[in-house]
Amino acid sequence: MTAIAIQAPQLRITARGRRALAIVVAAPVLALAALGALQSTVATAGQEASTVAHETIVVQPGETLWSIASAVAPDVDPREVIADIQRINAIGGAIQPGQQLAIPAEYTR
Repeated sequence: MTAIAIQAPQLRITARGRRALAIVVAAPVLALAALGALQSTVATAGQEASTVAHETIVVQPGETLWSIASAVAPDVDPREVIADIQRINAIGGAIQPGQQLAIPAEYTR
């Protein structure tokens, strides 16, 4: 038997391959940079939100957002007050007795 020598082909990267490789390497770097910028924006927004003037109330048994909104701002449409209370407190559903709610200062004056 005669041994056959198999020679591996030499690989060369083309211009198209270099571009593809650059994109594959750059994509995660750009994604991490964008994520870092987003996190700093969220942190800044959170700091700004905490400086908004408000008063805090404790939800009593039987109270609803509608009853609270009607009590703190009787001359304003309760839907607007409820939307502001939900936005400030980051709530999207029901409230519970004993829960503390921030009420915007514009309604407590």
